[in-house]
Amino acid sequence: MTVLLTNDDGFGAAGLETLIEILSPDHTVYVVAPDKDCSGVSHGFTMTQPLRIKKTGERMFKCSGLPADCTDVGTKRLMDKLPDAVISGINRGGNIGTDILYSGTAAAARQASLHGIPGIAVSLESKTGDWNYGPLAAFVRDNLANLISLCAEDVFVNINARDLPSYKGWRMTVPAKRDYRDSAELWDAPDGHLYSFFKGGTALAPLKADNDYTAVQEGFISVSRVFAQPCSAGGFFDIPDDFFKMP
Repeated sequence: MTVLLTNDDGFGAAGLETLIEILSPDHTVYVVAPDKDCSGVSHGFTMTQPLRIKKTGERMFKCSGLPADCTDVGTKRLMDKLPDAVISGINRGGNIGTDILYSGTAAAARQASLHGIPGIAVSLESKTGDWNYGPLAAFVRDNLANLISLCAEDVFVNINARDLPSYKGWRMTVPAKRDYRDSAELWDAPDGHLYSFFKGGTALAPLKADNDYTAVQEGFISVSRVFAQPCSAGGFFDIPDDFFKMP
């Protein structure tokens, strides 16, 4: 198969390099990745300036844009034909539940699915700081065809796991609702400006049998199918015609 690899940690990141190494023997691998760390950029897209792209090797490109840009320019301009899949990761840190909204890793996979290309986001959590991406990369390699089969137009796959030498198995999961306890510091600088600094905190989630958070905490690989398109909250069908005033 032909696959496009990207990420949000940036070109040369260890998780991306592990995927390149483990997928290249059996697949035609293209790489289009940001030239900087783009963690937390969500589905940002560059529209007001050109993208600067540098070819660093055969089918290897470094891009000044964001993860969604990399998916777009890779599939539309840098590849001879559309890939069988876009794989984003392996991210340094989990993208569990509500994290998906903020994740550049997830955005790159989402961008693929919006154009009918299978998109797979892969992320690893670590409690030890060892960041052993090998076992999770092997799972992607060994199950690539099945992972692609779970994708659909406007649906991408989000994979999460802990940094473990082996796993108890895998679970199909739903994204958990996370409760973030983040904060920000404000600094009144001598230059007359106020500066705000993000301070990360704990990110809580309920331990429910069907969610991705629980699966990862219990030593399983979590696989979620996620809608790419916004979904209506509903509940508006019984609103009366005179509910809103017209000017």
